[in-house]
Amino acid sequence: MTLLITIFAAIICTVIWYAGAYKSNMKVGFLCWLYWGASIMWFVDAIFKYAEIKAKFFNPAPLDMLNDSFLGLSVVAFGLLIWLINILITDPKGVIRENLFKKVEKTKLQSKN
Repeated sequence: MTLLITIFAAIICTVIWYAGAYKSNMKVGFLCWLYWGASIMWFVDAIFKYAEIKAKFFNPAPLDMLNDSFLGLSVVAFGLLIWLINILITDPKGVIRENLFKKVEKTKLQSKN
């Protein structure tokens, strides 16, 4: 389930990027790399797990599937968090910088009065 969830997140993110977000400066490509990297990691994990337990790999217990689903959703949420922190730090549209300068100018004007 972790592999499926991260692959779906990577595909959705890639479609959004390809549909025009690559022209944007919101760094959706960065999010795509995060999800594709996680997908590759889970794919390698699935290969080794299959090599270890063979046919049982295709019949997981419901509790294992639930745990894997929570892990997959956690990975997607953590990827979004990393992307959001990256956006806030780099501030591609200058929104944070603009608001900070407005506050500084307001305090300067108030201190003069």
